[in-house]
Amino acid sequence: MSAAQASQTVFPEVGDLVIATVTRVEDYGAYVKLDEYKAVEGLVHISEISTTWVRNIRDHARQGQKLVLKVLRVNPQRNQIDLSLRRVTGREKSEKMLEWKKERKADAILKSAADKLQRPEPEIDDLRTVLLDKFGSLYEPLEESIDNGTEALAKAGVSPEWAQALAEISKTKIRLERSKVRATLSIVCHKPGGLDIIKQSLAAAKKVRKPRGTDVRIYTIGSPKYRVEVESSSFESAEKTLNSVIEEAISSIKKGGGEGRKLG
Repeated sequence: MSAAQASQTVFPEVGDLVIATVTRVEDYGAYVKLDEYKAVEGLVHISEISTTWVRNIRDHARQGQKLVLKVLRVNPQRNQIDLSLRRVTGREKSEKMLEWKKERKADAILKSAADKLQRPEPEIDDLRTVLLDKFGSLYEPLEESIDNGTEALAKAGVSPEWAQALAEISKTKIRLERSKVRATLSIVCHKPGGLDIIKQSLAAAKKVRKPRGTDVRIYTIGSPKYRVEVESSSFESAEKTLNSVIEEAISSIKKGGGEGRKLG
């Protein structure tokens, strides 16, 4: 690769997680092609293959295999990328692979919308740029369009024709994932009318501000224990809502002269 070509090529940054395909395996390491970058290759040295001693590198990497790797060093002038397999945790691997699969699906939806609208490839490239600039992702705005229609896409500057086509195709191609979390509370109130105070406190907790599409359920599992269940589009939003519900329930019952606490 010439110096001019290298200056035009986009490279990952040190510390990034990347998806790569193994192109060649040698005794000293595995050569890979970075799937998310154009014309960028790298090397996973045998010392970066595993946290344990590697007897045979081919037990850990084979030609055509997809790997999640961490970027250790980048030398754009020499087109040299040093990568590590052993420094990627199991959680990082799962999350990165899921993210990559979602972005590939989103890209396919963009191409389907272009076919439906009979739009040329340059328009798809322009649309990718808009979505990545506004959302940092191709998949997230498409997922949001399933619940909220074309509103988010339109606000990002996507034309009505494109927005409508993307929303319609996304509904047939994307299955929304739901996350559920729960907790158990102990709620008591020994004042006169204590049961009504408890009911009012739990009702107030259910009314906390929460993301659209988030469901909150509170029910007794044997006085004084109450179960709180929250279901939302992501674990993060479900967990955040659950904490808000718990805080409101405990605060409300204390104001009414009772006591409340989270169990476990």
